[in-house]
Amino acid sequence: MATKPSDLDGTTEACSECARETLHKVRVELRKESSKSENAEYSREPYRVATCMECQTKTALRMNNA
Repeated sequence: MATKPSDLDGTTEACSECARETLHKVRVELRKESSKSENAEYSREPYRVATCMECQTKTALRMNNA
């Protein structure tokens, strides 16, 4: 996944929906992966979530798999 820093508030990277390089807003969020409520706090994993600023398509990548 190639990204380029941008002067604007975001990162330029390829968007599969737009089929070109667009500005993306990128954040890291913790997602609960267990459907059980017992010990749910131990099942959180970091995900990189990128949102295309053109078409609003979101992509999420589990960081432990990156």
